[in-house]
Amino acid sequence: MTVDIERSPPPSQPLAITLTAVDGYVFAATRYPATGPLRGRIVMAGATAVPQGFYKRFAEYARERGYEVLTFDYRGIGRSRPPLLAGFRMDLLDWARLDLAAAVELMSGSDVPLYVVGHSYGGHAFGLLPNHSKVDGFYVCGTGAGWHGWMPLGERLKVLTLWWIVLPPLTWWKGYCPWKLLGMGEDLPVDAYRQWRHWCGFPHYFFDDPDMRGIEREYAAVTTPIVAANALDDLWALPASREAFMQGYRNAPVACRDIIPGELGGKIGHMGYFRQGAELLWGEMLAWFESLPVRMAA
Repeated sequence: MTVDIERSPPPSQPLAITLTAVDGYVFAATRYPATGPLRGRIVMAGATAVPQGFYKRFAEYARERGYEVLTFDYRGIGRSRPPLLAGFRMDLLDWARLDLAAAVELMSGSDVPLYVVGHSYGGHAFGLLPNHSKVDGFYVCGTGAGWHGWMPLGERLKVLTLWWIVLPPLTWWKGYCPWKLLGMGEDLPVDAYRQWRHWCGFPHYFFDDPDMRGIEREYAAVTTPIVAANALDDLWALPASREAFMQGYRNAPVACRDIIPGELGGKIGHMGYFRQGAELLWGEMLAWFESLPVRMAA
């Protein structure tokens, strides 16, 4: 893995960099230095089709409290999007095994603890990391199995319509999934869209896919302490959906946190965990990290 600086602002300011994964793919990241004495480092593992800029407010909050934070765009997304997205080939698991793994490698060290904060796909990604043993704690928001059957009827019908009626012709037309056209985030490489839709057809996501046999062993190897927080108005990842996926981390201490609507001052849904107004949740994350014993890196 290599790191290249794209610009050179004062050391106290966020720094745009690029990382190179072990397969040679170069992707974009931003490093937010701590504004005071360094207490720890955080890698932000974002959601599917969500650009790293969405997590800037959280990163600024954490760095002002002594944490160095790294945000990044998975390959094919945001600032890591290739010039031509149509025809761009990738595996959805690359975001975890290659991109997130490179981010963890960059931020790991023996001087301070390393933590990962996840959002939605970030909860899927952590169990796929080849270097998860370098992480002292993992706090994830809004992770679920993605299956429509875990959703209320109205949301279930919307999701099925999106997957099987709206997106197929648009994806055929564009050569990629035009998520942005629908106002739902960044466009997706066609491979990522098809794998995501396929695995969301199973109650336990890819754990139920016969072609993915053996993947459960990767999750069983994780022993990092985990908190999985889900808002009760997050219709894409209600507690039943969370538990259907998080049971894969069967050898890790997992604490489930249900966030009651209004607890953070307003609607949360699937995206509100990292929007303005969620500062109480961010403070809870950092306090939990500070309560953890520091594990020795492998």
